[in-house]
Amino acid sequence: MNKSVFKIIMLLSIFLGIVSGVLTIVPYAGEIIFWLLITVAAPLVILFLTRMEVLEITTVRQSAVIGGLIGFVSFLAFCAVFIPAVIVLAKFFNYSVNPGVSIFLTNATFGLMIMLAVFMGILSATINAFSGFVTYYLIEFNKSLKTQQKDSFDRYDLRKQR
Repeated sequence: MNKSVFKIIMLLSIFLGIVSGVLTIVPYAGEIIFWLLITVAAPLVILFLTRMEVLEITTVRQSAVIGGLIGFVSFLAFCAVFIPAVIVLAKFFNYSVNPGVSIFLTNATFGLMIMLAVFMGILSATINAFSGFVTYYLIEFNKSLKTQQKDSFDRYDLRKQR
């Protein structure tokens, strides 16, 4: 994988994390978006880039590493948007998306917030590495189905021509 594809992957991960951080502030949709970020960020980016023919994953290891990077970077971008937004909403507007999260973040030290963000980023990386791994296998399975289907149609056309 070259540097330009790596940069595109990182930029898409950051964009996905920022959008998720903004949308997680929405009261009821926030929890769903949070869990989607932790579990489905890598498949979204991988499928998007393979459909655009920018990314070609050749090994299982490559899919897991890319999935882990997407998960970690997207969650850190999420935290960079979500944590300050929750603190500002709680301190200045007395509004909390999730009361427990708001109380924790407004009273936590900076080091504790960084440690929590890195820990959750590692958790997101692990889950997204597995999701990227599964996505790779589903893409390969879909390719094999298409080739089998094409072969069966080719055989059918040969029989028809005789």
